[in-house]
Amino acid sequence: MINYVPNKAYIDPKCLKLERGKQIVEKLEKLNVPLEYTKKVEIKGDSPAEIYMNAKNTVLVTVNSQKKLAPCRPSADYQFSLTSSCPGNCEYCYLQTTQGEKPYIKIFANVEEILQVIDDYIEENKPNITTFECASITDPIGLEHLTGSLGECIEYFGGSDYGRLRLVTKFADVDSLLNLKHNKHTRFRFSINAKYVIQNFEHKTASFEERMEAVRKIAEAGYPIGFIVAPIMIFDNWQQQYNELFERLKGALGNYQEQISFELIQHRFTATAKELIQSRFKNTKLDMEEQNRQLKWGPYGKFKYVYKKEQSIDIKNYITKLINTNFNNSNIEYFT
Repeated sequence: MINYVPNKAYIDPKCLKLERGKQIVEKLEKLNVPLEYTKKVEIKGDSPAEIYMNAKNTVLVTVNSQKKLAPCRPSADYQFSLTSSCPGNCEYCYLQTTQGEKPYIKIFANVEEILQVIDDYIEENKPNITTFECASITDPIGLEHLTGSLGECIEYFGGSDYGRLRLVTKFADVDSLLNLKHNKHTRFRFSINAKYVIQNFEHKTASFEERMEAVRKIAEAGYPIGFIVAPIMIFDNWQQQYNELFERLKGALGNYQEQISFELIQHRFTATAKELIQSRFKNTKLDMEEQNRQLKWGPYGKFKYVYKKEQSIDIKNYITKLINTNFNNSNIEYFT
């Protein structure tokens, strides 16, 4: 796939004092991206769909001044951000509602300060291992060609005795990360799914085939590997397509011998998300019929519509069987 290039970039003047900020600006200039030197972002459009797409094609290069990290269970102890929002346009994504009406992309240029905050948390928790997730509100691989920040983080954690990094991606541009000194301290997780889901709902992300090739490369580079299978959906021939997914995944991993983690998440939506998704994707094929679902109380104070109990059990049992059949070194961390 072609790497993401925004239609416009806003540059917070603070970033011009930072080496990383200067490097990002130089890359944007080489790509002929129009630049405006202000931190005030303006997103216009005549409809929710147009505003959304214009936002997704807009970048703000700024700083992350967060000093207190939020917990990130069950993925990790804490989460931090090198960027926010994502170049992908996945119709079902929870960021549809959490990042507001204008989800433009932020790139944080103060990587050294971010790593210092992380270091403080690691020091405070020694001699225990502290784990950090860097992809809760973004996809860092999708923006790494503009930032180079993830590579620096991977090498930082590679040299840390008590810190560990976790990330997840739907993108495949991993070549710049293959020869880093990661020391197996970064768990590289891929968001994978059946071809039907990728082709219909995960717009502007890596294809099924591209993800399989990226999995092969990361496995050969010796990273700890995991997979988020999400959102698991029921559709015509869903069982056959998920069977194909795990067979292909087994082939991509080759002789990979280390433990492989799996996180399983069934498709869900809230009433707010449904309304927003339908306003942005007029012809969506997402199944969001409430009568086909049951309500589940979410951890953030909202009801979610998930598959009915019998279907949910079928999904869990079938996907678990496929994993256990194809991988004798697997660990299913959770199903939700």
